[in-house]
Amino acid sequence: MTGTVPAFPNQPRMPLTPVDHPPRRFIAIHEALDAPPHAGELRGAFLAIGNFEGVHRGHRAVIAAAVNGARARRRPAAALTFEPHPRAFFKPDEPLFRLTDEAAKLRLFAATELDGAIVMKFDAALAALEPSQFIKQVLVDRLAIAGAAVGFDFHFGRGRSGTAAYLKEEGELRGFDVDIVPALLDDGRRISSGAVRAALAAGRADEAADLLGYPWFVAGKVVHGDRRGRELGFPTANLRLDPGCGLRHGVYAVRVQVEGRRFDGVANFGRRPMFDTGVVLLEVFLFDFAGDLYGRTLDVAVIAWIRPEFTFDTVDDLIRRMEEDCRIAQMALKRAGDAFPPLGAVG
Repeated sequence: MTGTVPAFPNQPRMPLTPVDHPPRRFIAIHEALDAPPHAGELRGAFLAIGNFEGVHRGHRAVIAAAVNGARARRRPAAALTFEPHPRAFFKPDEPLFRLTDEAAKLRLFAATELDGAIVMKFDAALAALEPSQFIKQVLVDRLAIAGAAVGFDFHFGRGRSGTAAYLKEEGELRGFDVDIVPALLDDGRRISSGAVRAALAAGRADEAADLLGYPWFVAGKVVHGDRRGRELGFPTANLRLDPGCGLRHGVYAVRVQVEGRRFDGVANFGRRPMFDTGVVLLEVFLFDFAGDLYGRTLDVAVIAWIRPEFTFDTVDDLIRRMEEDCRIAQMALKRAGDAFPPLGAVG
């Protein structure tokens, strides 16, 4: 009899070698080269290694391989990821459309069968390590890994000169196993973070969800706006997203979670051309909700594209269009069933 690594909704389930392994609280540990090691109970883990930007279906194949390797050896399974994002470190002045910030990435990890995650500080010291130094100082001396799973295109070390094949060769010499996971294809196209970004930039929320395996989401704290939505009969919760967010401006059907409760709704992301104040906001109108959301954190899952932003001749025209947006959003959300990102708790 075999077990499985639970996949995200509507995704294939991956085989898992059956061993006795009690459930564990998912933990996140932060490591830095300039600080003493403190991997604790994740020391000796079988690692899935990568940036895991978006934790898409291809990433989860790597995670599944790490879980399989860990369970076969009765070791913890953990992700090793890097913050800040290396691209942000090397090009700090260039906007970066992050699919998942650190907190979102950890919550998605926690919804898998990983026991935890090790977040390695990506700084000048880490970037300067040659591949052989990274293996010895980080993987062997600091983390004492039992093995690693990486994608076929994994690169590491100074100038990204280390490859998955090199890591496997070094693992054979140093006594740890390396599983190289091939590309995961979707109708012949490789699933990648870049493909997800491109889909979201075009407003193709359904395509992004197919690649990710869940609806793309953002989390943010509700801030005060100009209360114009309330005046129009559509009170909104306003979120300021990261300036690098590359989601296409427009109107979307959304599903929102706040303090464990979920609501359907419609959202506008952009500048609101009729009342443009120069500020880009995500404005969310929740169906069947009454209350004050100021200061609360919302998880907003983007379910379906409705339309681009328009300028209307009159406010009455805008209100009529908003009413139509709500009807379209309700139909789209009904078709989507209970779709929502799988988010776990981080200890």
